Amino acid sequence: MKILITGGTGFIGQTLCPALLTAGHSLTVYSRHPDKVNAVLGDQVTPLNSLKTLSESDSFEAIINLAGAPIFGKRWTDERKQVLLHSRIDVTQDLVKFIACAHIKPVVFLSGSAIGFYGDQGDTIVDETSPGQDDFGRQLCVEWENEAVEAKEHGVRVCQLRTGLVVGKNGGFLQPMILPFKLGLGGRLGSGKQWMPWIHIDDHVAICLALLNSAELNGPFNLTAPNPVTNQVFAQTLAKTLHRPAFLPAPAWVLKLLLGEMSELLLGSQRVIPKRMSGTGYQFKFTELGAALHQVLCE
Repeated sequence: MKILITGGTGFIGQTLCPALLTAGHSLTVYSRHPDKVNAVLGDQVTPLNSLKTLSESDSFEAIINLAGAPIFGKRWTDERKQVLLHSRIDVTQDLVKFIACAHIKPVVFLSGSAIGFYGDQGDTIVDETSPGQDDFGRQLCVEWENEAVEAKEHGVRVCQLRTGLVVGKNGGFLQPMILPFKLGLGGRLGSGKQWMPWIHIDDHVAICLALLNSAELNGPFNLTAPNPVTNQVFAQTLAKTLHRPAFLPAPAWVLKLLLGEMSELLLGSQRVIPKRMSGTGYQFKFTELGAALHQVLCE
């Protein structure tokens, strides 16, 4: 396939793009820093510096949309919320506009989303049909998905990738946790009872490839491993993998004081399962957190 991908130089994209190339696809990668595309992904990839330069005569068989400013890191001020929203929605709108005017439409559009779509759900088991609880994370994902599904009006198969916490090397949510845990300063966050839906990056990439090639699959998919864990179990498993203790909890009030509204990401609970992907017969490579962390941190 001839594929257009946004966010190709990001954490997930840096693993997905080589897998797509190995599978024989040709890639055009949109980036705000096009000079870095070939440095990061190699000369086989064609950089694109603006989606607005695409014309009705350009054609791609598939589009994968992973663009978006990092959700972790900076406090969710009103200004930061607008950055998070527009970095996702504006790119998605531009892609749908291109699809609308293109003489030859793509067959499939895989568009990013997140398990934040469901909001804080406590201990309730959540699948793709579950209703959401309103907060900023849900608002962000709902608006993002609503823009993407507009592509259906042009005969394009759309899959929304509701991604959990991605476990992988050299990046993602795991990276800033490694040093404190190695120093023996890790522990649960708040009560530790909140659920953490995770997925190994190899499974994330494999599912993207499967969705690209499965003409009968469309709609939302939870990209999470079948066995979510509580934050306390996550902390204990990470500490065990690093052969360190995990006895320094971070109280919820401290996280709320330091992070403000962004603390919802750490204290909210989402017991998400990949019901639709499991129903396709997909076999997860990593179903248990311990094995996933060992592969990333020890191999």
